[in-house]
Amino acid sequence: MAELIQQQKLDVEVDFYGFALQDLDDTQVPLEYPEGREAGGAFLTAHEGRLDVESAGHTHTAAMTAEVWDGEPPAADDRGDWEEKAEAQLHSPSGELALWGVAAGPMDTYVHLSDTDGMWQVRVYCEGRREVARLAQEGRAGGRRAVPGPVLARRHVRGRPGPLHRDPGRPGPAMR
Repeated sequence: MAELIQQQKLDVEVDFYGFALQDLDDTQVPLEYPEGREAGGAFLTAHEGRLDVESAGHTHTAAMTAEVWDGEPPAADDRGDWEEKAEAQLHSPSGELALWGVAAGPMDTYVHLSDTDGMWQVRVYCEGRREVARLAQEGRAGGRRAVPGPVLARRHVRGRPGPLHRDPGRPGPAMR
């Protein structure tokens, strides 16, 4: 059974409908956020060294919980009313991810994955998107509205990146 290595509760300042988790060593990231961002695209998009997350609201503060596991974490389906769920792989040479706003750039907030280089399997959940979209259409932005939910991460065994899902009936490794 997988064990939770660490959990961080973070505030994410979303602007222009998005934010990113980008390797702290930006010399290892060919396209620094927001270059290559697909505004209005998929909920989660992986780029080398970073993950782009698209929001339903223009500007707001989102509460995020980042969890790092030593194996495939248990399903998080019962931990929220998830409106989106996506998975991706991420290589993090530094072992830390900086949060980036579209216009604001890097925030003073980091997600610590490990002390070493590694390939990570990431699963991101989100709830509150419908409410954030409704408020954005009404022109009422701001506040703590959207919740990216748990972002789950699990390190891959070196040399064996592994599949996104081993069992299609249960969620794959992730970063909460």
